Amino acid sequence: MSSAGTVRWGVLGPGRIAQALVRDFVHVDGAAVVAVASRSLDRAQAFADEHGLPQAYGSYAELLAADDVDVLYIATPHPQHLALAAVEAGKAVLVEKTFTATVAGAEEVVAAARRRSVFAMEAMWTRFQPAIVAARALVDDGAIGEVRQVQADLGVERPFDPADRMFDLAQGGGALLDVGVYVVSFAQYFLGTPDRVVAHGSLTSTGVDAEAGLLLGYADGRVATLLATLRHHTPGAARIQGTTGWIEVPPRFHHPGAVVLHRRGAEPEVISRPPTGGGYAHELVEVTEAVAAGRTESAVMPLDDTLAVQRVLGEALEQLGVVHHEDAEVLR
Repeated sequence: MSSAGTVRWGVLGPGRIAQALVRDFVHVDGAAVVAVASRSLDRAQAFADEHGLPQAYGSYAELLAADDVDVLYIATPHPQHLALAAVEAGKAVLVEKTFTATVAGAEEVVAAARRRSVFAMEAMWTRFQPAIVAARALVDDGAIGEVRQVQADLGVERPFDPADRMFDLAQGGGALLDVGVYVVSFAQYFLGTPDRVVAHGSLTSTGVDAEAGLLLGYADGRVATLLATLRHHTPGAARIQGTTGWIEVPPRFHHPGAVVLHRRGAEPEVISRPPTGGGYAHELVEVTEAVAAGRTESAVMPLDDTLAVQRVLGEALEQLGVVHHEDAEVLR
């Protein structure tokens, strides 16, 4: 950290999500974005100029080596295994979901982070949204009894284009790694890690999954039914169902402004908890405070949960016949 105690951030991959996320740093105390890197110096410099960053690099390796950066936000495609290189360089990391393209890749990054005692977290912003925090508190307080079922869907209409990253196997394309991670992580957060995964869906001509339905089964009979697709829009809603009521998370559930509590014998109760800024500030606060305090994991989005979600996605992809690989040849 800087002598003033400021946690200094760098951005690896100045894409659309990075643009939105960086704007939310105005809501984060004790943090500053000081650098950005791209494989195109012009692109990095344009990002730096737009957001007032003092340093732009034309290679990822230069930012990894910078000694004035504490945390790296990694927004490159799933297979670009930059998280491992960042952790090995001693940098804390916030890794855009999905954490990696493969289970083995995720396990490697987590093992390295724990071996080096470096903070690492998947950027699952949903868990930090105030409305989801409120839903979790209601569940923990027993407001809907024992949670027995979770339902969630998330779909976008993406016209097929083999040149688009979303349909490129080499870049970690497909519905499950892009939107499916949200529904799986949501179910894992409220039900825990399943004992069985059953997947059904369809593939594109490029070998990625275009759509998938998942049934997550638990030994005691609990279940999650999840939908993800690139073929069409879906409501993007979720429901947490318990023995004495349920919590409705209205669209889009992965960054809601409210939840609705339904209890047996009572009128529905709308609990409004809008996010701050664009909704990214909450996860940025989590990481900044953790790094400043010397913690190596988040209690809200721990690495074991990331691994559990990655394994569910991996099992589902295997059943669908989709094979992803990590790409270690990106450090230039």
